[in-house]
Amino acid sequence: MLAPIIPGLNDHEMPAILTAARKAGARFASYTILRLPHAVAPIFTAWLEAHRPGEKEKILGRIRELRHGALNVSTFKERMRGSGPAADQIRQLFAVAKRRAGFTEIDQPLNTAAFRVPTQQMSLFD
Repeated sequence: MLAPIIPGLNDHEMPAILTAARKAGARFASYTILRLPHAVAPIFTAWLEAHRPGEKEKILGRIRELRHGALNVSTFKERMRGSGPAADQIRQLFAVAKRRAGFTEIDQPLNTAAFRVPTQQMSLFD
């Protein structure tokens, strides 16, 4: 799981990360784009100001491109991937990098042979 992808900060690292993950034995890959809900937005903005002041506005601008001008959108299916041309570009880069790294769809069907139905509810505090 590549998470979080921060547009303008680490999105260019996806190909190298996917290649390294595949070489290490990963069989599936996915990603999530940075979300900045509630109190997280000012914390991240302060971090950018302290550590990447010259890139702060570029990074926040790219996040807003994915979020209809906001730093966060909580709409289902948009909150984890964003929307619009910038989100499509990240999705396409991820898809190409994933294919080049040698990832395929899950090649092993799910197996429930080891699953057993619990006989009683366990207590959280025993």
